[in-house]
Amino acid sequence: MLFEALGSALLGLLLAWTAVHRLSHRLPARSLVLTTGVAGALIGAFVTHSALGPGNFLLILVGAAIVSAASLSLLLRPTGRLRRRSAPA
Repeated sequence: MLFEALGSALLGLLLAWTAVHRLSHRLPARSLVLTTGVAGALIGAFVTHSALGPGNFLLILVGAAIVSAASLSLLLRPTGRLRRRSAPA
């Protein structure tokens, strides 16, 4: 279980680092993105481990990656092209 936690934390950190370098103009502060990636991966690993049980290391890492990517996607800001103006009253 220790390797699952360490592996999922490293996977979340890798996903967050990749997101920071590719989408830095659409994300908030780097420290928030990195901690969100790690926390999402740890939560994903916990949920997947609880659902599948021990012995499914690769599936647990897949679950950690999915939850980490989903939590990182919630931090994305829209691009400037999709701005809508409110209707006059």
